[in-house]
Amino acid sequence: MAEVLVYVDHVDGAVRKPTLELLTLARRIGEPVAVHLGAGADAAAATLAEYGAVKVLTADAAEFADYLVVPKVDALQAAFEAVSPVAVLVPSSAEGKEIAARLAVRIGSGIITDAVDLEAGAEGPVATQSVFAASYSTKSRVTKGTPVITVKPNSAAPEAAPAAGTVEQLAVSFGSASTGTKVVSRTPRESTGRPELTEAAIVVSGGRGVNGAENFSLIEGLADSLGAAVGASRAAVDAGWYPHTNQVGQTGKSVSPQLYIAAGISGAIQHRAGMQTSKTIVAINKDAEAPIFDLVDYGVVGDLFEVVPQLTEEVKSRKG
Repeated sequence: MAEVLVYVDHVDGAVRKPTLELLTLARRIGEPVAVHLGAGADAAAATLAEYGAVKVLTADAAEFADYLVVPKVDALQAAFEAVSPVAVLVPSSAEGKEIAARLAVRIGSGIITDAVDLEAGAEGPVATQSVFAASYSTKSRVTKGTPVITVKPNSAAPEAAPAAGTVEQLAVSFGSASTGTKVVSRTPRESTGRPELTEAAIVVSGGRGVNGAENFSLIEGLADSLGAAVGASRAAVDAGWYPHTNQVGQTGKSVSPQLYIAAGISGAIQHRAGMQTSKTIVAINKDAEAPIFDLVDYGVVGDLFEVVPQLTEEVKSRKG
């Protein structure tokens, strides 16, 4: 059976959920071969094998941590040349899309970004994308070279399928461009204890209707009761009520959780573009004519300052 390269997104060997989703999708079109770069390969190998990796190619070098994405592209190209896969799958993060684009240029192949589904086709893998601010879905395939495809988080539920997970060392030669941009410092992001926004299964977002930074504690309270990430609309971010890193929308982050709760968000196209592929959408807004209600699965017409606290208490009581 044909092999599919899967780029592993991890933190010191702790494999992140989007990679497990990629392994699940890769099994639809071939046998997953994971590419693990940097430290922690021994810790990651068991997890990768559990989710279907028949082989784990590993490489560890200072270049992966000391410089920006080019060394990783060098390594992924080496893996591509060693395996000759039918496709290369990469998580659709900012770094992942840059790695995928550079690889596609190097190997002379087409690229599909932000896929939300993947299936086998008679002429190669077929990817589903949400386009035009998520107003349409398209099915596409690469017509030149080996498909390089980035997949959005939460596009598939990770499914365990134990495989051999044979660990092999990958020989990597770094090009002259690999050391062109050096990382001079790193500052750990302060942890909130909440899930990463783009990977969360549940997201609770607040918008203009929250009416102030001090009131975002209501959004955070509901999110924490659900074990959710916190998002914000562009209006809330522009007003300085919440950090830009939490903005959901066309100029922020795209999310596709199982459940998306929008509180005090009107539903402008800019915001919809970043959350419209969510599996279930709930809106809370006192304006019954708000555009967000055209999109939702469930809508609550009411004052968020009354509804959100009651919802939070109800969630807590059911969990308790």
